[in-house]
Amino acid sequence: MKHRFRSRSFVALGKLLAILGPLLLIFYTFLYNPPCNEPSSDMLSPMVVKLSNSTETVNYPTNISHIKFVLVGCTKTWLTRRPYTEAWWRPNQTRGNIFMDSPPPKEFLPWPKTSPPFQLNTDATKLPVYPKLANPIEARIFRSVLDSFSLGDNQGVRWFVMADDDTVFFIDNLVQVLAKYDHTKQYYVGMHSESVISNFLFAFDMAFGGAGYALSYSLVEQLAPLMNDCLERYPFMHTSDHLTSSCLFDLGVALTLERGIHQIDLLGDISGMISAHPQAPIVTLHHFDNIDPIFPNRNRTEAVKHLMKAAEIDQSRLAQQTICYDKPMNWSVSVSWGYSVHIYESIIPRSILKKPLETFKPWKNGPPPLYMFNTRLLTNDPCHTPHVFFMEYIRKLKGNSVVLTTYRRKARRRLQPCFVPGNYSADNILRVRVFSNATVRKEAGKIDCCNVLHMAGMNVMNIKLRNCRKGEVIA
Repeated sequence: MKHRFRSRSFVALGKLLAILGPLLLIFYTFLYNPPCNEPSSDMLSPMVVKLSNSTETVNYPTNISHIKFVLVGCTKTWLTRRPYTEAWWRPNQTRGNIFMDSPPPKEFLPWPKTSPPFQLNTDATKLPVYPKLANPIEARIFRSVLDSFSLGDNQGVRWFVMADDDTVFFIDNLVQVLAKYDHTKQYYVGMHSESVISNFLFAFDMAFGGAGYALSYSLVEQLAPLMNDCLERYPFMHTSDHLTSSCLFDLGVALTLERGIHQIDLLGDISGMISAHPQAPIVTLHHFDNIDPIFPNRNRTEAVKHLMKAAEIDQSRLAQQTICYDKPMNWSVSVSWGYSVHIYESIIPRSILKKPLETFKPWKNGPPPLYMFNTRLLTNDPCHTPHVFFMEYIRKLKGNSVVLTTYRRKARRRLQPCFVPGNYSADNILRVRVFSNATVRKEAGKIDCCNVLHMAGMNVMNIKLRNCRKGEVIA
């Protein structure tokens, strides 16, 4: 097998970005942060910060009630983005607010219980530094954590989680991830962008706000009274997440990375990325309006709701890649649970299949490297082009002890079969059925294995997920 390597000089990348950097910064800021009207609140600024002690001395696991969401939107975009938020928001369970730039218009009233409670941001225009800000709109977004903290309803809060209104959360996984950390200490949990250029323009060690990031209560308690001072110190910064990271660095707090948090600074079809998700719980997906629907033959909203059907049953396995082989047929099978199945007409090691297929495009073209991860280029080689199946439906079986997910072929490959001796065509497979354990959550970071139950001539493939045996080689 021939491996393709991009060999352009990093020096060329540096020179180009040095020239284009300022222009790209402005482009990025307005592409992914559409301007909203400035807040119209009459509340006085600066506000009085209420320092209420939320840290419990009782040691028990973090749960959903310990997380306070700080979602930021604007009335101009809420109509189209509301379905993304409502897809994951759990009324009477999740807590927090959607912070807006202006009061909701009449067509948004009465405010539905299926949405996060509405809250108007305080008026950042009254700050002395406001006229000096390079991007004044971001001051409102930056100070939303302060606005949330100052509401005073922080009893039992361990974490403040910041995100945009077009971010989809997988709450069970979020709880699992945050439960690893001591909320009484200062933690800043998030993830950088998938795009090299995005990270270059801002910072490689910054949590991108659209993807979402979490701040422990003790950290917010220290940060909140200093946020206006941060604006004074960094009036030249263009985005709220860059402001936040800079302020936190000045407090001596570094970013803790979680690979399941996704900014999605990508364009087009991101199915290649989701189908080879890293072995970490998927926590967020962002920028749905800038990518194709993640399922075929559905619009963006329908596609998100379809993914949430699997998320409602087992988030621990959602989008987790499992690879196994049908040795009699010489096939490799890659399962992204609850999302897709790929069948290859050749035996390909896991070390290769775990790299995402580059079905997507970068948000801005430039010299390589384009992404913060390795990819596989698309090819017309029938031995290395997968037959692609997407989740059709999901249900529980055997007294709710087994989960069955069924995946339907997207389309014919329109390629000849792989002509390597001993290989067989997979053109006749129309559906793939995957059976998994419904009683045990998948352990984060642990690799699962699977068995292929397929009879030659049948148009349905059955796969059973299982624990890997000690020393089992996935190749």
